[in-house]
Order: sequence, then structure tokens, then C-alpha cells
Amino acid sequence: MIFRLSQKLTTKIKAGRLESLPAEENPFADWSAHLFSVDRAQYILLSNTKTLYSVVFPGKGITSDRFFIGEAMSSIREFLRADSLEFVYHQFIVPSTASVRFAKALDRSVTGSMIDLIKFATGMIGDGTSPLLVGSMLNEIPMSALATSESKHYGMPRKVFQLLANSKQRLDI
Repeated sequence: MIFRLSQKLTTKIKAGRLESLPAEENPFADWSAHLFSVDRAQYILLSNTKTLYSVVFPGKGITSDRFFIGEAMSSIREFLRADSLEFVYHQFIVPSTASVRFAKALDRSVTGSMIDLIKFATGMIGDGTSPLLVGSMLNEIPMSALATSESKHYGMPRKVFQLLANSKQRLDI
């Protein structure tokens, strides 16, 4: 499993020097994470690198890589359960956690999309919306990075993630 960390988050959790890694073969085991603040409170945006499916959780108390991994996994599971996709967590994510690595961002497209998502999240959290609801709302935002060549329409993270999950599940049966 790969967690691609922003420099700010790397410093906060003392993850050390990050290496560049190619995309994980299992698309459900590659996540990008950024630390951001709203009214002096820290939050973490964790997005699936391939689909931009995102979760948001408080950064308070996350002071080491071990705490980060635990909170990230718990948040991913909670969001997937809320979207009736918990099978993805058990079938495709948990098996990949035997080896967790930290890395640099994969590409600018993902980083740019996450910066846009952070802008939306900052406003919603500032208005009092819970991180769980913020993550759910972020997954409904059309993203140009998810546009397909066939449709030329922007893709929504939740829908792209669900399509990927359903196609993988059919292949595993």
C-alpha cells in the first residue's frame, strides 16, 4: 500500500525522506494525502490516487506515521461503509496493508485536483459541516482529471470509484 504525502504532512508525522514510486498495481492501494487547516484546526484530505475518491478526517493527535496509518485506514473503512462499498476495503485494501510505504506525489494532475478539493473542504468545514459529510460532498464534485476520452464529461470521484470497484469485483469472482 502506498500513501503519497504532501511535504507538510510528511513533516507532521515525521515520515522521513520520501521516494518516488510508480502507481501501485492495485488501484485501491494507492492514496494521496494532504494536510490543511481551517480556523487553526488541522484536517487531512486522503484521496484515492486513481479515482480521487476522498475522505476527510481531523489531523489532531496524528503525530507519527503509525497514528496516520491507523487513522487513514479507519477513515477509509468508515467512508466506504457509508457508500455501501465496504467489500472494497476487505477485498482489495486490507490485503495490501502487509507492506505500507510512503512516497512523493504521483503527478501534478492529482496534486492540482486535491488542491481544488481542499478549497471546497475548507469552505464547508468553515461553515460547520462535519468531515464525514465534507468527504461525501467532495466525492460528488465533477473533476476534469476524471474525464474520459469517450464521453468528454467530467467524472465524479464516487461514481468512478464505484465503477472501478464493480469491474474488479467481477474479475475476482
